[in-house]
Amino acid sequence: MNRPAAESVVLGARRLVVKVGSSLVTNGGQGLDLTALARWATEISALVRDGRQVILVSSGAVAEGMQRLGWKRRPKALHELQAAAAVGQMGLVQAYETCFRRHGLGTAQVLLTHEDLADRKRYLNARSTLRTLLELGVIPIINENDTVATDEIRFGDNDTLGSLVTNLVEADVLVILTDQPGLYSADPRTDPSATLIADARAGDPALEAMAGGAGSHIGSGGMLTKVLAARRASRSGAHTVIASGREPGVLTRLARGERVGSQLVAQTMTLAARKQWIADHLQVRGRLTLDAGAAKAVVADGKSLLPIGVYEIAGEFERGEVVSCADPAGREIARGLINYNATEARRILRTATSDIESRLGYIDEAELIHRDNLVLL
Repeated sequence: MNRPAAESVVLGARRLVVKVGSSLVTNGGQGLDLTALARWATEISALVRDGRQVILVSSGAVAEGMQRLGWKRRPKALHELQAAAAVGQMGLVQAYETCFRRHGLGTAQVLLTHEDLADRKRYLNARSTLRTLLELGVIPIINENDTVATDEIRFGDNDTLGSLVTNLVEADVLVILTDQPGLYSADPRTDPSATLIADARAGDPALEAMAGGAGSHIGSGGMLTKVLAARRASRSGAHTVIASGREPGVLTRLARGERVGSQLVAQTMTLAARKQWIADHLQVRGRLTLDAGAAKAVVADGKSLLPIGVYEIAGEFERGEVVSCADPAGREIARGLINYNATEARRILRTATSDIESRLGYIDEAELIHRDNLVLL
């Protein structure tokens, strides 16, 4: 695997998103670990005194709710998760507020769903609110709004949420703290020859093959979600560090430039805010398979996608929703806002632009997806 230079990506970072997993803020799922929360508040406060802006994405609400409700295992039913989150969120936020107040810092609770970021107006409102909080010196504490989320709109894990927030506020670095030392070449729990990967390129497909399944029964994420989060964060030019939250002073050490855990470096150019929104904050509703000529026109030539270049359509979608574009080999190469609904798109499949009107009786746009609404992956 090609590896980038080993310089610390955290040393010069001004704006950071720190994600703390369930195992690091709870007593094995038996409620909140107040000592651990106090530690995170102390370390984050030190970063703020050093002139940095920090957003905290913290798990723990469901685990705290489970403890208060007397549940031993994380529920699978969505309504039970929602109930546990509603009960536990009270204790989580109160505990963080108390801990940060000891350092003279205020906190703000921000609960998000995928729907919040899929709507352009709400996306911009969330972006403005978070930036204002940071400028005011307040620590935003973010979690998924489990109490109202549904299967269709929930993020499903706070690694994904952390990466989306990283894109939203254009943070420099996403720090994912877990109960593992970092990303390994194989699962160290089953393979004694596994080695820690200190440096890699975010988005390298080899990383996904290395990542294992979900870890504890309390959290919902695993190493794969962290690797995918790093890939997503890299689209806005943000680097990712995956490190153990058990390491003493891990955040302050990272901020001093010490190398801890695995560093996944963004290699791509920063996407403009609108294209970030299309690529990551909208849910994909369908899939278009392109022929070789159309794939080349989109990727190499920067062209719009025309109906004639599409030979297969999957899914049901409305005009203006996001669809995925795949090459003939099935590899996803782009996402974009489509100009026709699924029924209309199927009727003009493999059709020249000049023949769209005769097929539909009207023409809204000459392209299936205009290049301004198309994001290459």
